[in-house]
Formats: sequence, structure tokens, C-alpha cells
Amino acid sequence: MTYAFTKKQMALAVSCALALGMAANAAKAETNPADTGYLVDQNGTVVRSGSGLCWHSGVGPPASTPECEPVAAAAPAAKVIEPAPLPVAVATPAPARERITLDADALFDFNKSTLRPAGKAALDEFASKTKSLDPEMINAVGHTDRLGSEAYNQRLSERRVEAVKAYLVSQGIDANRIHTEGRGETQPITKAGDCAGGKRAAVIACLQPDRRVEIEVVGARIASR
Repeated sequence: MTYAFTKKQMALAVSCALALGMAANAAKAETNPADTGYLVDQNGTVVRSGSGLCWHSGVGPPASTPECEPVAAAAPAAKVIEPAPLPVAVATPAPARERITLDADALFDFNKSTLRPAGKAALDEFASKTKSLDPEMINAVGHTDRLGSEAYNQRLSERRVEAVKAYLVSQGIDANRIHTEGRGETQPITKAGDCAGGKRAAVIACLQPDRRVEIEVVGARIASR
């Protein structure tokens, strides 16, 4: 009795072992590590553990599959923010400068500082061109020739340029915007050795370019004549 029971147990054990072996072989036959890396059953379904994890076949790296390791969605590319364009610096135009030279002989009699009618007419024309332009500054510089002493010529150039300023102010130009300066005989236009001789009519005429009043307007452009 005991012997027969033992044979049955052995037969049953052998049958179970064969069944398990066949199941394992079938599972292995259905596994393709090169394709998935996971163990699958006869139906091609990935074998899972009791906790729901996929069983790795132990051969090759596991491939990303929807049921086991879903492929992570690619992170959106960072938005490139273009730097704001730098403001373009606008260059401030330099104040306009224009210089005119008035013949002192047209403004004054020789060796005098009182304006002649022709001199007033010349200044009227100048004032009419600058009054509406509201200049920032008017620089008036008086010059004389070399005849006479240096000190006398310096004072004469100052008196003449002050007479020009006074007349321009009478024509409505702001006195605070008129700067005057006398330079006497220090900046002649004629060269050394020109106009040789004493105080004769020919010499006086030769030195005429040295007798002048230069007027420079800053901040406005004088209308062309």
C-alpha cells in the first residue's frame, strides 16, 4: 500500500515537473529579448509579478514599451527670447556757426567810432536776418590797422565794436546775447612788409583789410544774401 502510494506521488511529481518545464519552455519560446527584453507568455503578453511589475528576461536591456516603460514625452524646447534692440542714440547737431566780416571803413569814418549811415544800413540788413532766428550768441570783434599806437588802436577797436552792439540792441537783439571784444592791431590780415610807408593815402588804402568788424552768430544760420 505504501509502495503504490509512493509510485503515485512520484508519477504526479514527474507530471508536474514536465508540465512546468513545458510551460517554461513555451514562455521562453515566446520571449524575444532582442525585441522587448521582457518575458512574455504564449499570447505575447508581458508576464507581470503579483505587484504588476513586468518581468525582465535577463537578456539584453529592456526596451521602452507602452505597458512597461512609457516613453517620456519630450520636454518642450525653451523659448528663445530675443534681446530688445538697444535704443539708437540720436546725435544732437552742433549749434550752427556763421561769420560775416564788415568793412570798418563802411561802418565808420577813418579813425572814428561813430556809425555812418552806410554802416547802419549794413547792420540793419544783418539784424533783419538774425532777429527771427533767435541766436544763442553773437560775438562781435573789432580790429584796426597798425597806424597809430598800439594802445590807441586797442581803445579804438573797443569803441567801434561797442557802437555796433548798441545799434544791434536798438534793433531788438537781446544785449545779453551779444559779446564784444576789441583786438586792436594784433590780428592784421595784411602781411608784414605790406603797405610800407608813413600815414599816406596810399598806405591807408592798402591797410583797409585790417580795419574790420567780424561778427559770428552761434546757434542760428544767417540767411544767404
